[in-house]
Amino acid sequence: MLILLPPSEGKASEGSGPPVGELSFPALDRSRRRVMNALVRASKRRDALDVLGLTPGLAGELAKNVGLKTAPTLPAAELYTGVLYDNLALATLSADARERAEESLVIFSGLWGVVKITDLIPPYRLSMGVNLPPLGGLAAFWRPQVTKQLDHVPGLVVDLRSSTYAGAWQPGDRSVTVRVFRDGKVISHMAKATRGEIARALLSQDTDPTTPEDLTKLLDDLGHTVTLTTPTRPSRPWTLDVHLSS
Repeated sequence: MLILLPPSEGKASEGSGPPVGELSFPALDRSRRRVMNALVRASKRRDALDVLGLTPGLAGELAKNVGLKTAPTLPAAELYTGVLYDNLALATLSADARERAEESLVIFSGLWGVVKITDLIPPYRLSMGVNLPPLGGLAAFWRPQVTKQLDHVPGLVVDLRSSTYAGAWQPGDRSVTVRVFRDGKVISHMAKATRGEIARALLSQDTDPTTPEDLTKLLDDLGHTVTLTTPTRPSRPWTLDVHLSS
């Protein structure tokens, strides 16, 4: 089983590890260097905030981007601190669940492509939705490379990514896209929290779900109200809607 996660905008402010070096999926290293170099250059531009889609209040993030190559690092499990990761609560998983997390969780990133939770990376600011000169849209840039890395990995794919990151790899009908609604609407904060809770619940099971129906039953047993929809064609994922009460 693979569990696909987005990164979070909220991040730890600094690490204490060595500068970024070897990461999971080493075949992506050349492209990671290209994106890093492009990000450093973009962050020095006068129009850097516009290029990176940042508000004036986030101008301080540019200095982090400029210093990426020598910045101290920390594990991805500790770097990302947003709502999803607060509810996933990796630090409090059992030893067995932590081992499953290290194997199953894949975090998508505009800068790194994909990483595992043990990878040592520095704080940065770069959304997959950015059109980064001269590389272009990052989802399109990463898609063929990430596809080569993940297409061969067997098992069910549980997709908890946001739409910005979903474009970087499309696993087809062996994947289940989890959507979260309340009163028919997406409430961003609650959706992130619920995805984190679902990821934690999956990692805490003794056995992995192997089919979309298994996943549906598991979430139903955990007390969620869910609706499973079959793919419209083989290239499309299953869809599992989680309906939160008001």
